[in-house]
Amino acid sequence: MNQDPDTIHESVRQHYGERISQASSCCSSDSCCTPEAKVYPAELLATLPEGEEVPSYGCGDPISLAALEPGQTVLDLGSGAGLDCFFAAKKVGPTGRVIGVDMTPEMIERARAGAQRLQLANVEFREGLLEKLPVDDDSVDVIISNCVINLAPDKSQVFDEVFRVLKHGGKVAVSDIVTDGPLPGQIRSSLEAWAGCIAGALDVNDYRAKMESAGLADISISPTYFDEEMIEEAVRDMGDDPMLRSIPRQTIAKSIYSARITARKP
Repeated sequence: MNQDPDTIHESVRQHYGERISQASSCCSSDSCCTPEAKVYPAELLATLPEGEEVPSYGCGDPISLAALEPGQTVLDLGSGAGLDCFFAAKKVGPTGRVIGVDMTPEMIERARAGAQRLQLANVEFREGLLEKLPVDDDSVDVIISNCVINLAPDKSQVFDEVFRVLKHGGKVAVSDIVTDGPLPGQIRSSLEAWAGCIAGALDVNDYRAKMESAGLADISISPTYFDEEMIEEAVRDMGDDPMLRSIPRQTIAKSIYSARITARKP
């Protein structure tokens, strides 16, 4: 990585702040991610009131993966506009609690407005970095995340924080972008590719190793490969840099994929 962590944070913050300010979904023509109907089951989408629209910035369905239960405390890493938090709130019920953490003020504002509009009293949103979570030690039953850990410059610190805030026996259930082998250097050094969910993606073996190093156990990583349309969207989101445009799409298609990732704190 040739970019300073603070520079990456600011670039990603600006990217998604602009997206939500424009009220555009990540799944528009310049997106990195997947339309909601492709990743969420119809019964989950039906829990939102008719006509309610919450922009999605994810690459999978961590809610179904987490198998949430009533009464649990859930933490969403990079909660964005709040969609997964709203789904989680329905699953854990009034005796449960959902905390969303995001570093983009515009996202926090949008998510809080959505929770108020949906009258979800068991949801709160906190501004902060994944590398320094504003959450107490040993306080969370389940951690979810949807295509956000790849955006964090220091993933070892993220997983250390995950371990810190999880209760013993607590579960991790995330969707994220990983790679099969190294990415070209042009991608790794591109801020546009960082914001586009590509440049910060770890090799799947490195991802597992960092989780293990943090103390997490029972790690499972299952691939969900991108289709051609999703690859085209990822390429478009990397901007107009000729060096990036020169990279064959087949290289990207073979290198990156979404994954369903679970683990536990012993």
